[in-house]
Amino acid sequence: MATRKRTLIVIGIGTVAIIAVGIVVFLLTSRPVQVTVAPVRTDVPIQVFGLGTVEAQTLSRIGFETAGTVVELNADHGNIVGAGSVLARLQSREQEARVEQAKAAIAQAKAGVEQSAAALERAETALKQRVETNERRQQLVLRGIVSQETAGDTQAAADIARAELSQARSALSVSRANVEQAAAALALEEARLAKYTLTAPFGGIVVTRHKELGSALNANEPVFTIVAPDTIWALAYIDEARAGAIEEGQPAIVTRRSVPDRKMKAKVVRIEIESDRVNEERKVYVRCGGCPLAFHIGEQAEVLITVATLPRARLVKAGALQSVKGGEAVAWTVEDGRLQQRAVSLGQRTIDGRVEIRGGVPDGAEVVDDLVTGLRVGRKATVIAPQGPAS
Repeated sequence: MATRKRTLIVIGIGTVAIIAVGIVVFLLTSRPVQVTVAPVRTDVPIQVFGLGTVEAQTLSRIGFETAGTVVELNADHGNIVGAGSVLARLQSREQEARVEQAKAAIAQAKAGVEQSAAALERAETALKQRVETNERRQQLVLRGIVSQETAGDTQAAADIARAELSQARSALSVSRANVEQAAAALALEEARLAKYTLTAPFGGIVVTRHKELGSALNANEPVFTIVAPDTIWALAYIDEARAGAIEEGQPAIVTRRSVPDRKMKAKVVRIEIESDRVNEERKVYVRCGGCPLAFHIGEQAEVLITVATLPRARLVKAGALQSVKGGEAVAWTVEDGRLQQRAVSLGQRTIDGRVEIRGGVPDGAEVVDDLVTGLRVGRKATVIAPQGPAS
């Protein structure tokens, strides 16, 4: 009898507990749930992020075109040099001697021209004299004063004079050609001598001096690295999935790792035609119009490119959406103070992880921005003021 009584007491207590829990659950689930809703914002920038480095479009590693020993250096790291300024020289005594030898050859060739010209003048005079003599002898032959043999000798002498004149003219042409040949040889030796002097191909800043005085160099071995400061730009690697909307001329913001609090305005100036096949990234170059002169080649840089601006958009956190598939998803809404679920169409995505709701939300409804416990279709909801600027 006592056992039965205890059993009834336990059953009664359990029933009371179940009823109490049910009452608590009912009270908890029937009271309004507090939710935050997505704000409607204006002038929303749609940006694409890329990580890259500071580079230079015009960067040259310059050296001598010939081998030799460095005997003069006129620039060092950080120096600003003008186009054509002399940066370095090699020991060039042997080549200078070759140039002087070529100059002497020109003088000798010119003297040969003068000799040939004098010989031509003599040949012309001799021919004239012998032609006149031959003409007189031929007249005398006709008058019978001189013999036919004597007239033949004078005719042969005139013919020889003509041949000598032709030879003198040829000799003068050869002498003049020798002058041209000597001048070409001088130009060649002077061109070779010019290779012993290293000049700046453009105005810029010396980034690195690779060699010192006395260094023995091979041909084309770098001596200086020079950068044109007005060609500095940032190279950003953009995920191909986000790169489709990027176009030249779009505004960008560059943040260098050394000065993270300094944002520099730039714009897109080049989009590489070929993408990285391994990393599936596209190379995009942006250039700053009024950036400071100080720069460091290879420094890490973050690039934000604005590809569009939404005049007015309802933005919801990506985590607040369910059943996302392509441009469609399911969102919680607050309609007339109660929760509902709606199939919505999606638009642009912002850099902070929010998604534009383009359609599917009834007029006057709000979109829940955070998923909290207790969401149930039809349950009452209390809206917390939207976070961030709203229209």
